[in-house]
Amino acid sequence: MEKLIKEIQAFMNTTGGTWGIYLEDLDKNETWSWNENEVFYAASIIKVPIMAAVFSAFDEGLFKLSDTIVLKREELVEGGVLQHLTPGIRLTIYDYLTLMIIQSDNTATNVLIDLVGVEKIQEMMAEIGMRNSCFYNKLNTVPVKTNGRNMITARDMAVLLKKLTSGMIISQYVCEQMIDIMKKQQFRDCLPYKFPETESNIIGTKQEWEFANKTGWVTGIRHDIGVLYVGRRTMNIVVLSKDVEDKLAKQTMAQIGECIFNYLKE
Repeated sequence: MEKLIKEIQAFMNTTGGTWGIYLEDLDKNETWSWNENEVFYAASIIKVPIMAAVFSAFDEGLFKLSDTIVLKREELVEGGVLQHLTPGIRLTIYDYLTLMIIQSDNTATNVLIDLVGVEKIQEMMAEIGMRNSCFYNKLNTVPVKTNGRNMITARDMAVLLKKLTSGMIISQYVCEQMIDIMKKQQFRDCLPYKFPETESNIIGTKQEWEFANKTGWVTGIRHDIGVLYVGRRTMNIVVLSKDVEDKLAKQTMAQIGECIFNYLKE
């Protein structure tokens, strides 16, 4: 892992801004971190613990994932596909979950926050062990007067990923469901941008890699976290950034992702 660390440190020294990184090689049981306790605005990364809170409420029998919720006009906010659909349609809770993660849909997110409540999400984050992270607000509807902002650290997100890949959030079944949703992620323009193409003309060809990830971005913020599977190798990856020009942040993440992929491939 020493070569990989030196490569990533070189990027950090030349890119500028502030970065929070946490890598965990699950096969070799090795970790490396950079500014792991630095606090970052969560942006859409907060949707991963929200997903866990929804699954927790499901596990408690409060609803079924097949239950439907009506999409209301007053709930539509920017970000994602639901803002463009006709109010009045009914979607399952599982559909809202999927859209929240793979399309980073803010309307779907807010519907789910209303479903389980802010306290449930806060309790779930505490249960996971996200000690320096916090959740207060819906997405794109932050009031002028608020108790705080949605914040995360690289270490806390690494704790979440570790428990997710170990089957220690609610149940192994729930962890499998959450990772399966994250593998369907549609935003692949950061860490996996330079990964090799996975499409093949041969039916049944096994993919060289899979990445169960979630991105997050607002002005001055760019994050990507997830679980990378390359062959029989697996790594939990957290890369958070702030105060970096967005194009440069994405380019740097792509370079970091390429280095990690090559490390696992070797």
